[in-house]
Amino acid sequence: MSHPFAELPRTLRASRVDKVAILTLARPEKRNALSDETVLGIERFFTALPAEVRSVVIDADGDHFCAGLDLGEMAERDSLAGVRHSRMWHRVFEQVEFGPVPVVSALKGAVVGGGLELAAATHIRIAERSTFYALPEGMRGLFVGGGGSVRIPRLIGVARMADLMLTGRRYSAEEGAALGLSQYLTEDGGGLDLALELATRIADNAPQTNYAIVQALPRIAEASPNEGYVMESMMAAIAQGTDDAKQRMQAFLEGRAQKVTER
Repeated sequence: MSHPFAELPRTLRASRVDKVAILTLARPEKRNALSDETVLGIERFFTALPAEVRSVVIDADGDHFCAGLDLGEMAERDSLAGVRHSRMWHRVFEQVEFGPVPVVSALKGAVVGGGLELAAATHIRIAERSTFYALPEGMRGLFVGGGGSVRIPRLIGVARMADLMLTGRRYSAEEGAALGLSQYLTEDGGGLDLALELATRIADNAPQTNYAIVQALPRIAEASPNEGYVMESMMAAIAQGTDDAKQRMQAFLEGRAQKVTER
């Protein structure tokens, strides 16, 4: 089914399968490098999601997920323009991380620089075995600008991120899965199918629970314990007070709900 609710640049393609919207990076000739046009298209996609979409998959054409920032666009940019550009990326990737629905990314080949920053903004990451991760900014005289210095250390720690940036080290798909860069590892060619399977499962969750997980969980994790406990109590009360939750609990008590062991 087509995705009729956002006008996208030619570097992006969108589709929909039931309650799952799929956003595809469609610039394989440039290893899906992120131009400003592409990044702003990602923003339009996420801000135009209709209510019936309950989860999103981000995948990519070609052999690589994303080789990072399109360096050709920054040659003439001065320092102030650089700050504004970075803040634009922050605004867009916040729509991914703190948007209306959970986001699953299907990774393969290069997940480098800005591509890793985009992946880190998604909630579940699936890596095919061809996947490799790198942050070559140090080799280019640059510093991450798409939120990577905030999000990536949460996944792998400051010391490992510093190593990637200082030495040009690459992590393989297996290393990335062990360190937390992905939660799933699959064979080459299997990433999108698994992403759709998981996104469909997520879409069937109670929307109030998905919203709480996306919006509240990361903030609770960063809060002091006392603040976190209060936020947790409030979210638990809001979620369980909905009609949807009451119906789901009744189905469970009556033996009509799917069991964890059946998933």
